[in-house]
Amino acid sequence: MTNSTRVSYFTLAAYFDLGALQYLYFMIIMSLYVFIVCANVLLIVVICMNRSLHEPMYLFLCSLFVNELYGSTGLFPFLLVQILSDIHTVSVPFCFLQIYCVYTYASIQFSNLSIMSYDRYLAICCPLQYNTRMTSNKVAMLIALTWFYPFLAIFILISLSVPLQLCGNIINKVYCDNYSIVKLACSDTTVNNVYGIFYTFTTVVLVILILYTYMKILKVCFSGCKQTRQKAVSTCTPHLASLINFSCGCFFEIVQNRLDMKHVPIVLRIFLSLYWLTCQPLFNPVMYGLNITKIRISCKSVIFGKL
Repeated sequence: MTNSTRVSYFTLAAYFDLGALQYLYFMIIMSLYVFIVCANVLLIVVICMNRSLHEPMYLFLCSLFVNELYGSTGLFPFLLVQILSDIHTVSVPFCFLQIYCVYTYASIQFSNLSIMSYDRYLAICCPLQYNTRMTSNKVAMLIALTWFYPFLAIFILISLSVPLQLCGNIINKVYCDNYSIVKLACSDTTVNNVYGIFYTFTTVVLVILILYTYMKILKVCFSGCKQTRQKAVSTCTPHLASLINFSCGCFFEIVQNRLDMKHVPIVLRIFLSLYWLTCQPLFNPVMYGLNITKIRISCKSVIFGKL
């Protein structure tokens, strides 16, 4: 395409002919989506209905589960339609809408994990000051900031990508990706790259904050009594596991974008590109629902109608 040609649709080139297996894949994806919706909705209802769970840690968890519903809805229905479709194209407006949903989901996820690590840091390292430093107003402000900043930051990111003149319309993914669109640009992408570096820097700051809080928590665990260690392990293990899982998924995505992966089987490439978007909504409800006693008991009460 020339510089003067405006792209009206994108072709998702990572899909391949599934034949009769497309219905099997459709049922698998549908089952995963139904599980994600049911599990996350259950946990949101449990936290909202049970007044004993109206504490900062559980409110941050509720924000996490709402975000997972949001991110899953931005991906799974689209995948289901594409699996059954013979032509894997998507209009430009819808493509950018999906990018906005997927990227804000990822950004909110990191922000949520950051404030959750800060909350655990205050609870374990500064227990006597916890109630005065983690007030209800501060909790509300942190949750609002967790959602507001990603929506604003990704809006700016998309606004820089929309005006680009493109030399092609082939995206080698099963969903729309901003980095892939920028690579198709014929026009100057300096501003996009600079803003991408700035946004990456803010994400690195969040990662450093999380690592710092866990270094402090580990220090307390090793120097404290057995009861302190047990409390720290029981409350921090699900959060740390969630963080590692999400970080691994993001790492897979970055590697795929930056390196030539043509020698890797296409099925594995698709799995790695979807890992960071699918495994968190599947992983977190199970991890938090089973490991945090209050949530586990409350879930049983809701399911069996005893709440």
